[in-house]
Amino acid sequence: MNESKTSHPSRRRFLASSAVSAAGLTLVTPKTAFSAQANSKIEFGIIGCGGRGQFIAKKLIQNAEDDVQIVALQDPFQDRIQEMKDRFPVEDARAYTGMQAYEGLVDQNLDAVVVTSPPYFHPPQVKAAVEAGKHLWTAKPVAVDVPGCLSILESSKKAKGKVNFMVDFQTRNSPNFKELMRRVHDENALGELVLGHVYYHAGRLGARNTQGMSKDEARLRNWVFDIHLSGDIIVEQNVHVLDVANWYQKDVHPIKAVGRGGRKARVDVGDCWDHFVVAYTYPNGVHVDFSSAQFTKGYDDLCARMYGSEGTADAHYCGSNWGNGPVRITGDHPWPGVDRDNTWDSGVDNNVLDFIKGVRTGEFVNVGEYAVNSTLTGVLGRTAAYSGEEVTWDDLLKKNEKYEVDLKL
Repeated sequence: MNESKTSHPSRRRFLASSAVSAAGLTLVTPKTAFSAQANSKIEFGIIGCGGRGQFIAKKLIQNAEDDVQIVALQDPFQDRIQEMKDRFPVEDARAYTGMQAYEGLVDQNLDAVVVTSPPYFHPPQVKAAVEAGKHLWTAKPVAVDVPGCLSILESSKKAKGKVNFMVDFQTRNSPNFKELMRRVHDENALGELVLGHVYYHAGRLGARNTQGMSKDEARLRNWVFDIHLSGDIIVEQNVHVLDVANWYQKDVHPIKAVGRGGRKARVDVGDCWDHFVVAYTYPNGVHVDFSSAQFTKGYDDLCARMYGSEGTADAHYCGSNWGNGPVRITGDHPWPGVDRDNTWDSGVDNNVLDFIKGVRTGEFVNVGEYAVNSTLTGVLGRTAAYSGEEVTWDDLLKKNEKYEVDLKL
């Protein structure tokens, strides 16, 4: 597969260096931050032009059309790039096809990079974007294994105070989830935390038609069903609710887990499991009962519930046309919250606005640390379930198991 690569000076790096006073303290205004052109748009490149990449590009335009422009694309498949070009006017010379073609994209004269490729590829792509001085937006999960997570953590540290480092967790920027957590953390609305009941039960995802494709191309097209490319459902999908489980506890991660699961209802594609049951133990004595299913018919719910000595927080993740459930607190310190929260849209919309604000003002977003811990929480549960044995956080990091993928397209 042909890959193109060009190199341009980084406009953002030049502006970042010239946007600070000699004392290194004074941030410039939005108008001066873009050279002489006060109306200069923030230029984005998209790595991974599948469904998620198209969705984030759409959200960028919907929320900040006058402020952003999609100027570069990369994907292993030409048809994916064409789908994106049909929606967003990108020059042919700035559309990069090939597995390693992201290197050419991050070297371009643009401001921000969106990484929406399969999670296995996130660590090197994120690293390349940060080292090129680009603002970074990446989909969750941040990686599929411990070495990948540690690479992401290192990249986030390098980005701190210099550029945005956004990981797209919608719950973290939903007003209702944020208010619930404020009450739990600042007002002690639940009293002492005791037990979490966290689950992600959903119907199966649709498999892509791969007739006539090579084995490796078919594998990449259906990456969401591939353990090594996706991290399995407990990492790739269920990280949403596991992230909230950690958030309840001020981002303290679990110290150990024991689990079970397997493939029983969805066995026609890939090698991912279709269900997990995991018991997590946290250092403050809180136990979290987690379960996951990705085959259900007639029922779906994403829930992160926490029981405390003085109340219960009940929080459900919903989309614009799916999911039902409240975000509320009951007990001694009740808060009615909302009967249904459109987390899917509100969280992404607010992430876009915060990202744009960070670029314009220098108030950079950096959520690398909790994003890594939440991803590792999924890896911990997966490892415990695969092994059938109790696995500690320390042992997980010490083992440092790395997934290897060799695709020939």
